[in-house]
Amino acid sequence: MTYTMWIILTGCLVGVTCGVTGSILVLRKMSMIADAISHTVLLGIVGAFFVTQSLNGVPMLIGAGIVGILTALFVEMLHSSGVQSDAAIGIVFTSLFALGVVLISFIGDQVHLDVQHALMGEIAFVPWDTLTINGVSYGPVAVWMLGAVLIINLLLIILFYKEIKMSTFDAQFATLIGVPVVLIHYLLMTMVSLSTVASFDSVGAILVVAMLIVPGATAYLLTDRFLVLLILSGVIGILSALMGYWFAVQLNVSIAGSMAVATGVLFLAAFLFSPKQGVITRKFRNSKEETIQQSA
Repeated sequence: MTYTMWIILTGCLVGVTCGVTGSILVLRKMSMIADAISHTVLLGIVGAFFVTQSLNGVPMLIGAGIVGILTALFVEMLHSSGVQSDAAIGIVFTSLFALGVVLISFIGDQVHLDVQHALMGEIAFVPWDTLTINGVSYGPVAVWMLGAVLIINLLLIILFYKEIKMSTFDAQFATLIGVPVVLIHYLLMTMVSLSTVASFDSVGAILVVAMLIVPGATAYLLTDRFLVLLILSGVIGILSALMGYWFAVQLNVSIAGSMAVATGVLFLAAFLFSPKQGVITRKFRNSKEETIQQSA
């Protein structure tokens, strides 16, 4: 594959991996926890480096997964203690992210990781960091990592589809019939953490947040069916990556930033023209109904 195709493939994998997982959080009204985890995993990445002296592979995913679960646990603990949910997220988010930033200063001269890199990433460098076995290159490490996380997430969604759906729409009823609601909650937090850290090095926290939240919010305006929403979220994530790359090439600007902007453009289009909930569509429909009533 060409240099350009690897970049596009990476963007599309970020879009579908984060989009599908994030759409469930949007339905659960937990979008801000995705924002928090996308930043606090920095602490997990730094922690994994201190233990293994490497930023590659499974240790990084494990470190991020642990910190993602801890983030959700700390937020829940503060909320249970009487702290408002949004304040709890803000406290945990800023504290753990700041700790990660401080720890970066101890390893900054040893690895290609700093605060700017953490926030913005650089997807253009992805094709140069390849998986090489016995002198043979098998493509970018980021693509393999994103592909593996996508497969894991899809398998978990398929295996626990009924439980995820029931606990999302009616947690109390799900608890009554024996669905492990708490376990499903932390399973989702783990999925978000894995999606975030797999995308983190390539595209940075800003695009990760956009892909976790905006495709799901866009799909929510287009359908009322859970399965269709999951599929649409992935498709919208892919479209955002393709549109964003085209914008970046035409305007000679940041690729990751353009992909994030593309998610907003698609959301705006759905917000205005969605068949059922679009602002302009509803206005046109109401105007048409008024005309019919007046003529009758």
